Amino acid sequence: MNINELNNIIKQKISKEVLIDDIEIEDKTFLHVKHKNFQKSKFHLKIFIKSESLSKMKKIDSTKKIYKILEFELKNYIHSIQIDFS
Repeated sequence: MNINELNNIIKQKISKEVLIDDIEIEDKTFLHVKHKNFQKSKFHLKIFIKSESLSKMKKIDSTKKIYKILEFELKNYIHSIQIDFS
C-alpha cells in the first residue's frame, strides 16, 4: 500500500465514524528511516483532526476511538501514529 491510498482510507474510515470538520495527515516516515526496527511497509503518521464531537471528549477517549477505527491499519500499515485534536 502506498501513502496516498492509506491517507484516503484513514480519512474515509474516520469520516464515516466521526463528524469531522477537517482532517490532515502528514507522513513522518522519513524521520524514522534509520531506526533499528524501521520497515518500509509501515508508516509513521501525524493526524490532525478538527472535530467538535471529539474535542468534547476526554483526550484518552477520543484517542481510543480513533485507534479502534483504525485498528486494521495500525496492525498492518502504521508503525507509529500521533493524533492532534483541535
